[in-house]
Amino acid sequence: MFDEIRAAAERLEGIVHRTPVVTSRTLDKKVGAEVFLKCENFQRVGAFKIRGAYNAISQLSAAQRERGVLAYSSGNHAQGVALAGRLLGVSTTIVMPTDAPVTKLAATRGYGARVVEYDREEFSRREVAGRLLEDKGYTLIPPFDHAHIIAGQGTAALELVEDVGELDYLLVPCGGGGLLSGSVVATKGLAPDCQVIGVEPEVADDATRSFYSGRIQTVRNPPTIADGTRTESLGKLTFELIRQHVDAMRTVSEEAIIEATRFLFFRTKLVVEPSGALGVAELLSGAVEARGRVGVILSGGNVDGATMAAILA
Repeated sequence: MFDEIRAAAERLEGIVHRTPVVTSRTLDKKVGAEVFLKCENFQRVGAFKIRGAYNAISQLSAAQRERGVLAYSSGNHAQGVALAGRLLGVSTTIVMPTDAPVTKLAATRGYGARVVEYDREEFSRREVAGRLLEDKGYTLIPPFDHAHIIAGQGTAALELVEDVGELDYLLVPCGGGGLLSGSVVATKGLAPDCQVIGVEPEVADDATRSFYSGRIQTVRNPPTIADGTRTESLGKLTFELIRQHVDAMRTVSEEAIIEATRFLFFRTKLVVEPSGALGVAELLSGAVEARGRVGVILSGGNVDGATMAAILA
């Protein structure tokens, strides 16, 4: 898988941004470590998801491209697939919940995708997507459980370690596990002694329970402000990679997520969505006592105005 991440990095060169790494003396002092923030909130579409989406769609056959692709997502993967499709000349259809953030719905349409909305209280996204796949013959670009998606997402951590050197810890948000599984493979390939820790909300702790029980656990529609982590479960591929390579999983409260988002806004001047702030929430809340050199992936910055206003208030 490490070689696939290297290949993905070459494929993505000139397509995605090599996002900056930001530091904060205030954050370092508060947590007692040297912290490096990998700013995927500055990525194209405002999140890391373009990495995996472009890597996957670019490897489709001519026939698959001609038929078009389908994805399901609450927002960031939707935008990633929509933009990747536009760049590659492939039509895209995205299944999105009606309660997805307004900015993410608008941006997905803005990139040229056809959006099919559904009520997540009545249907699962896989049910809606399944009917479309059967009727239209699209190729599914899943949000996380796909080798090409995982390899693409892993390029964010690859860049981080290449740019700042070896780390003692890496903290990565976890929803379906694509970013975390790609990040741990990339990081261990360059810095084998780095402790990679996944972070998710307490109320959406399916990955943490899966990691420690050794069996995939599920959660349905968790009431978390971190909307990017509302996946029902890890995938088969992501679960195996996380179980084999990740060093620990941790959870943080909704209050800690909100405080981390506020801290990033006021003290570092970074707009980061709640899902993207999970690693900083872990540090600030003391969920892990990281020391030395600590990398944190800020996975995205797509938060709508009303949500951000409520957080800052």
